[in-house]
Amino acid sequence: MKIVIDAGHGYYTFGKRCPDGSMREWEFNSVVANYVAQMLAAYDGVETKFTHDVTGKTDVLLNTRTKIANAWGADILVSIHANAAAGTWGIAEGIETFVYSTKSTASVKLANAVQAQLIAKTGRRNRGVKTGDLHMVRETKMPAILVECGFMDNRVEAALLKTDAYRRKCAEAIVAGIVEVYGLKARVKEAADVRVDKANVVIDAKKAKDGVLIDGTVYVPLREVAEYYSAAIAWDNKTKTATITTKGGK
Repeated sequence: MKIVIDAGHGYYTFGKRCPDGSMREWEFNSVVANYVAQMLAAYDGVETKFTHDVTGKTDVLLNTRTKIANAWGADILVSIHANAAAGTWGIAEGIETFVYSTKSTASVKLANAVQAQLIAKTGRRNRGVKTGDLHMVRETKMPAILVECGFMDNRVEAALLKTDAYRRKCAEAIVAGIVEVYGLKARVKEAADVRVDKANVVIDAKKAKDGVLIDGTVYVPLREVAEYYSAAIAWDNKTKTATITTKGGK
């Protein structure tokens, strides 16, 4: 599955910041986008692509962004943003997710799932799923959503948007929504390669049975060693205990 992750705006984009300049929208969007990509890497058959300039120095044109997504043949697109109302400190708050007004039911289904996860994980006000004539959801050929994860000009939400914990929660919610809708399966972790070889075991110049060398440690049948020294050996299957008693031992 091909998933496009779009971090809206660049670091230097005019006006996209908290009223006091303490955080630029790019600082939130890009970190969440990176977390989303990292989390999606844990799922089988998933490929991700960014449409933004990862350095933030350039605010990639919207037309260029959607052309990248369309040319790649993406299955879905998620555009990540932080919201703003009037550009001065205010009371607007909450999270909302946008789809295009005439977009497919697939977009609406994805938007509903992601929005629900965002509210559940952050506890912020639910502003709902909305329609809007936004380029990123209008000009894409695949199901596309645009999430607004909180207001940069609300003092409470601005403080949250600056924290790594909140950014991770937003990323987790976006991924959870995608997983829910598309039934993604976690990638099965491959067991670490273990090097196994035969090992020669010699006791008092007499070769014993072959041992096994596993990652640098030699293993040899315990009974053979015990019998060589005329020791008695007993096995308790209940406690999984091997007991060796040498001559004169108790």
